[in-house]
Parts: sequence; structure tokens; C-alpha cells
Amino acid sequence: MLLLFNASVSLVMGTFIALTSTHWLTAWMGLEMSTMAIVPLLTNKHHPRMTEAATKYFLAQALASCTLMAGCTSAAIIEGHWVLQNVSTPIPTAIITLALAMKLGMAPLHAWMPEVIQGVDLNKTLILATWQKLAPFGLFVQITHSSPLLIMSLAIMSMLVGGWGGLNQTQLRKILMYSSIAHMGWMTVVMQFSPTLAFMTFVTYCLMSAAAILVLQINSILTINLLATSWTKTPAFLVLIPLILLSLAGIPPFSGFLPKWMIVKELATQGYLTLAGLAVMTALLTLFFYVRLILSVVMGSSPSPTLHSCPWRFDPKYWPLPRSLTVVTALILLPVASLIIAVFC
Repeated sequence: MLLLFNASVSLVMGTFIALTSTHWLTAWMGLEMSTMAIVPLLTNKHHPRMTEAATKYFLAQALASCTLMAGCTSAAIIEGHWVLQNVSTPIPTAIITLALAMKLGMAPLHAWMPEVIQGVDLNKTLILATWQKLAPFGLFVQITHSSPLLIMSLAIMSMLVGGWGGLNQTQLRKILMYSSIAHMGWMTVVMQFSPTLAFMTFVTYCLMSAAAILVLQINSILTINLLATSWTKTPAFLVLIPLILLSLAGIPPFSGFLPKWMIVKELATQGYLTLAGLAVMTALLTLFFYVRLILSVVMGSSPSPTLHSCPWRFDPKYWPLPRSLTVVTALILLPVASLIIAVFC
């Protein structure tokens, strides 16, 4: 228990050190603290799949960290400083961008991410999908990208891979990870024009993803088959999960529609009409597998036989407050869109 507490504290400290630093060395140290701290959390249950997932995660993050340090060192040698925001040399900037993209699990450097997620439980999936992305995404937004083509390529490939990769999946954790890859593409495509909008999209995605994972955690649902029969254990699930999935798909009037609508509007304002159209087309791919999940929930309900009484209350061992807050914010942020736009933009 003490080891898990120390690991959790180190995880939080590493993220904040990376976010608040202006020096590449301290930012790298914060990322390394975060990486080393989560390994004990991934292996707290002694299971071969969790050990394999933790090993894959460590190797992928170690390779990304080595690449990041190589890019930072090259920039320091060429430019004579370690200031995070002032790296302008093309080749070191490209190396740093690719290293952070690998840490974020963006395509084409994403192969490690679904395999790691498949080997851990839903609690670790929540951490990897939200909190662990905060520090590298914060650095990704702060650096000066000297190659817009590289950023656009990463964004487009992430949206396409995230859409196509989730179509033939039956494991919900892998579907959520491909959804994460697609959302990272949406954040990246607008990052050059409006970093605040990219950050708002990241926050909205984290809220929606947390709501989906926390609701799935109630019945420990990991596959589509379990998803189809979960209503017999928790009838409220039949209402909550379809609404959250529609929000993740970006369907109005739910919260997920707001960032995607603003991103398409920003791209159109900047004159990238083709890119905006491509982003909307890739959103249809993610919408397809979200609708497939919704159909599994709806079609698996009545008139399926119920062989036991339906509990109308959630299990008290689960904290209701985090689920309530994340579900509400994942569904009804659109009515306060003007306030959100005023704060972020």
C-alpha cells in the first residue's frame, strides 16, 4: 500500500514538474518521474498480462524519452540554450515532435498503446487515457513547430488510424484507445492555429473518456458481449452509456459536439476547407463503431430474459461523486458553450 501511495504521489509530481518547467532537462525529468511512477501501478496485481503490459509500456516510453533527450540535446548544441519554448531548428524540433507524439500514442507511433491497454484493468486504462497524456500534451502545445507539414501529417494519420482501427474491435478497452488516437488527431490539427482550443478539446475528451470508463467499471465490462447484457445488472447503464458514447462521437446536443464544431469552424476560417472536410469524414468512422456499441446495448435489452432481480442502485463500494460529475460534464456542456468559449478563447 505504501508503494502504491508513493507511486501515486510521484505520478502527480512528475506531471506538474513537466507542465511547469521552462527548461528541457527538468521537463524530461518530470516525464521520467511520471513514467517510472506508473510502472508499479500497472503491476500491482501480479498477473502475466499486466506484467507484459507494463514491460511494453516501459520500453515504448523509454524509447520516446531517449529520442526526446536526443532532440533536446541537439537543439541545445545548435542554439546554445535549453529553453523549452525557443527551439526553432527544424531537425531537433522534428525529433522532439515525434518523441512527444510517441508518448501520446499518435499514429504512426501508436502500435504500443492498444496492446498495453489490453493488458490492464479499467482503473489503469483511465490513468493512461487521461492523466498520463497531460504532461506530454502540455509540452507538445508549448513547443514551436517549425514543420506544419509534420504536424498535419500526424493529425491526419491519427484521425484515420483511430477511425479505421476501432471498426473491427470487440474489446472495449481497445475501442477506447483507438478513440483516444482519433481525438488526439483532432487536438493536433488545430494546435497551430489555436492552442487554447486544442487544450479545451483535451479537457473535454478527458471528461468524456473518464465518464465512459467509470460507468463501464461498475459492472467490469470489457467486451461487447458483456456490454449487451449489462442492463440486467444495472438498468441505469442502459441510459448512461449510449448518451456518453454519442457525446464521444461528437453528436449534438452533447458536450463532445462543441470542440469538434469549433475545430471545424477554425479550420474553415484559416482556409483549410479540405482538411476540415477530411476531419468530418474521419469522424464518421468513429461514429460507426460508437453506434455499433450503442446497438449492442439497446438490442441486448428487452425482450432478453432476466434471470435475477434488477438492482436499481449502484454498488456502494463505487464512489458516486466522480461518476456523477464526469457524466454530467460529458453530456450537458453545450448549453454553456458561450461561457466556455469566453474562458478558453
